[in-house]
Amino acid sequence: MKQSQLFLNTLREVPADADVVSHQLMLRAGLIRQHAAGVYSFLPLGMRVLHKIETIVREEMDAAGAQEVMLPALQLEELWRQSGRSEDYGPLMFRVTDRHGRAMVLGPTHEEVITELVRHEVRSYRQLPFTLYQIQTKFRDEARPRAGLLRLREFRMKDAYSFDIDEEGLDRSYRAMFDAYCRIFDRIGIAYRAVDADPGAIGGEGGTHEFMVLSEAGEDTVVGCEACNYSANIEKASGQALPAAGSSGVPAKARVATPGVRTIDDLVQTLGVAKAQVLKVVVYLADGQPVAACVRGDHEVNEVKLKNTLRARHLELASPEAVEALTGYPVGFVPPTISIPVVFDRDVASVADGVAAAGAGYHEVHVVPGRDVVLTRVADIRNVTEGDLCPHCGGRLRFFRGIEVGHVFKLGTKYSRAFGATYLDEKGQERTILMGCYGLGTSRIIPAIIEQCHDEDGIIWPLAVAPFHVHIVPVNVRDEQQVKAATMLYQRLAAAGVEVLLDDRDERPGVKFKDADLIGLPLRVTVGNRVAEGKVEVKVRKTGEVQVLSLEEAFQTILHTVK
Repeated sequence: MKQSQLFLNTLREVPADADVVSHQLMLRAGLIRQHAAGVYSFLPLGMRVLHKIETIVREEMDAAGAQEVMLPALQLEELWRQSGRSEDYGPLMFRVTDRHGRAMVLGPTHEEVITELVRHEVRSYRQLPFTLYQIQTKFRDEARPRAGLLRLREFRMKDAYSFDIDEEGLDRSYRAMFDAYCRIFDRIGIAYRAVDADPGAIGGEGGTHEFMVLSEAGEDTVVGCEACNYSANIEKASGQALPAAGSSGVPAKARVATPGVRTIDDLVQTLGVAKAQVLKVVVYLADGQPVAACVRGDHEVNEVKLKNTLRARHLELASPEAVEALTGYPVGFVPPTISIPVVFDRDVASVADGVAAAGAGYHEVHVVPGRDVVLTRVADIRNVTEGDLCPHCGGRLRFFRGIEVGHVFKLGTKYSRAFGATYLDEKGQERTILMGCYGLGTSRIIPAIIEQCHDEDGIIWPLAVAPFHVHIVPVNVRDEQQVKAATMLYQRLAAAGVEVLLDDRDERPGVKFKDADLIGLPLRVTVGNRVAEGKVEVKVRKTGEVQVLSLEEAFQTILHTVK
């Protein structure tokens, strides 16, 4: 394509509201423009990248045996009430009412719709297994859309759903999608990790993995072992349990006055103890019922783990007023011996000589869990910390930042049971279909790529998803020899199936080169004064390597690289 005809405006200045590199570069390179908070228009360059990503996704889905469908974005809210998720998603869902007064939602995902569809179509085990997928726009009314395409209210997503007769079949379907995702990211050319994860609002009864592109711009914390392949999202990650301390040599507990103490840091300074000695109590409401979590002072409650331990649908931190009303103690002074249910983190038992709140202005010292505090219910409910030991091999755990671009779930019968999606087995007995769910954010992959593939001058596109393969830049479009050579090379490459952008604009060389670096196509051909000798420069954007070649050598080198 000729650049003079391309709908493209590049920006020299970094937009003030763009706080991550990918957002800055997508705006500056003319890939996207904002319409509203969390809502963007894709311009031609952005669409070419999105189309290439979705083509790779389609090819790998098809190769894995999945079949493409198109499901409605406008969904009946009654389906969400039937699955029990209408309340779970709450304000995240865009809700509308049609002219007949029927409640509808703009689909944030499609488990309900696909299960309702399959319920009416499947009768016999002979129709199973199969996997259906679609690539479609999804809608979620995020409270704080951020970072360009990394957190949107309207976004593109590939979602697939598998249907099987038994656990063995579900395992095969899950593995097929897991492997397909690995091939997709390998083909795109970005570094990623598949990590153990929590299913969240999607739910399910089996395993789940998130696919994370490693980047400091990511919202998620990825925990990885230095010595083995263990990886998990911080919400799911666990370390080895710390050894129990016991009470040997610890004096009897005693109550001491701690006036002016408001925080754990105050307590540490006042009593000269370590944070690890403090028994911290946090009060929550789980499905409206009070419950407390007790962890060491140097640890943080993992609310996802706590919610799962309680099998609660909703978990929220109790307000200071509610804490005092429920426990009789103000926030910060709640002891672990309160009357409401308490879940103790398993590593509370590692506290040797503890300190616990004992009401406003007082604490107890020499507290030993198990001796002075009955550990009524114990579970792993804390966030791991860097340096904890790997649960698999004992190596040290490290933290990374990651962008979640894919998530695969074993749903089991969560949705099929709710919608009565069954089949008749070989003996004519009715069985519930087992399901899997496999999501991949095709629009989110674009900023994830850019976060990994850029330098101070602009984007560095991997060849597989670059909007064009080659950028031909004649330095002076008023030089007839340069224009002739550039046009000839452009036409030959295009005829050979190479995607070429020809910068035929009458602009200063510096403007052209800055735009070329900003757009970041894999190869750039500079046609300048040396064309009189039959020579051009071919530059690799990723490495900066420059070769001076004849036109024929340039053609063959580009063809070899691209094909």
